[in-house]
Amino acid sequence: MNDTDERVDTDERVVRVPRGHDALRDAATGDSAVTVHEVGPTGVGAVDPLVTATADGETAFYVDPGPDRVRSAAAALADGERAGNAGSPDAVVDGDGWTDALPHAALPGLDRERHLLAGCGWRRPASADDHESAGGFVDADAETVRDAATDLRGRGWGDWRRDEPVGDLWTRVADAGTADPVVVVNAHGTDRGTTADALLLASAPFEVLEGADAAARAVGASEVVVYANEADAVAVETVRDAAESYPDPAAPFSVVTGPPVYRAAEPTMALEAVEGADRLEARLRRPDALPTLGDGRASDGRPALVHTARTLGHLAIALRQNGDSTRLVTVAGDVESSATVELAADEPLRAAVEAVDPTGETEAACVGGRFGGLTDSLDVSADPDALAGADLGTDGRVELLAADRCVLAFVGRAAQFAADANCGRCVPCREGATQLADLLRAVYDGEYDAAGIAELTRVMDGTSACDFGVDAARPARTAVARFDDHLAAHAEGRCPAGSCFEGADTATDSATGAAATDGGTPGVPR
Repeated sequence: MNDTDERVDTDERVVRVPRGHDALRDAATGDSAVTVHEVGPTGVGAVDPLVTATADGETAFYVDPGPDRVRSAAAALADGERAGNAGSPDAVVDGDGWTDALPHAALPGLDRERHLLAGCGWRRPASADDHESAGGFVDADAETVRDAATDLRGRGWGDWRRDEPVGDLWTRVADAGTADPVVVVNAHGTDRGTTADALLLASAPFEVLEGADAAARAVGASEVVVYANEADAVAVETVRDAAESYPDPAAPFSVVTGPPVYRAAEPTMALEAVEGADRLEARLRRPDALPTLGDGRASDGRPALVHTARTLGHLAIALRQNGDSTRLVTVAGDVESSATVELAADEPLRAAVEAVDPTGETEAACVGGRFGGLTDSLDVSADPDALAGADLGTDGRVELLAADRCVLAFVGRAAQFAADANCGRCVPCREGATQLADLLRAVYDGEYDAAGIAELTRVMDGTSACDFGVDAARPARTAVARFDDHLAAHAEGRCPAGSCFEGADTATDSATGAAATDGGTPGVPR
């Protein structure tokens, strides 16, 4: 039986295969007695691509299976076998009839509560019927939506109200008296390992679109623009399919892509990209100014809500569940494969590490994105206030650094990346990042100026025009504060990680090389 857009009956035998894995799909479609659905990724690299087989409420899980294994499982279901007897599954979960969420299984990252991620790996991403069956398309009036927004905080550095309640921005946009407000879903991301926004577009696009649609109703918007990284081809195609099948939207949807460069996710540069600007430069953000979207003329543009896919997806869940305070956290770096998990706001970041496969001792972790803060403890909670209080980033990413990864080399790469990738508009960021890279390079020559690094990062943090420069100061600042002994050792010609001083050129490249890799063997910081 082919994939359709109708809800699955509880007595159907269903094999779910990830989209884009044609060989697995073809292996499962050999018998008409089995329904085959193409679903999105789970977000947990240790289990993706995941295939599930469901019969009579029982679901069998197959981690990264080959076509022969999928074919065997589908044939067993077609012959009336229990799901648990089909093809030697990696896990089996007993259920009670129909479920609208991926069942909890004894597999990495899938053994915990998932709300925004509940449909990932289970529902057909572009199926309006699947989303509605899960309680989606809540009929909430504008006042109810605005009430929900008062407690909703922006998620991710691409959100205009990052870590702040979004409700006041919505009120100002709704009260601006200007025609045609617009909602911009900023799902652009190029930060290595931070895949949450792209994951939602690829696997749970209706959650994002429903949140955007609710926001459009709340402010009277005439358009919803989904802005994504052009390199995320699967995510772009999937959200376009979902947008075309969205029932009775408050405003029409469009999908626009931007260049695969890191700064293109910054909110003002996202607006520039949506407007079609050839060169992306940060706009000055006056405290009293509204974000605007125009035809290349920001001052004459329409007032805009600029929120990440995560923010709007959490809004959809909040409307359905009368509140939502979870956070998406992606664990990457020195791991076998990355994983995106959902943590309660008061859960420690350490809980997210359980979804990955650490294989050794870890010296540090970078928390909060490419320009996150360095730490030796993951006992801090996922709450943005707690993260900010610990001088860690809030972009929802934890990069584990194995013991053989040099902290100085890591922050040197971050500084050089900032020097190479900034938009060039403001002096504190443009010149500050270059000077910071030079100061870090000088450590290898025996010149460790901790006070100079601290002062330069203070200036970058306090005077940069946008969050790129503000955030770019954090890795070096936290390295000086928490790993001073590591940096001082390099000034004496020693690398605690044992990865530098094999040669002068290697040491310089390690400290400031623009390239950054995620290989190695991880453990868990103290």
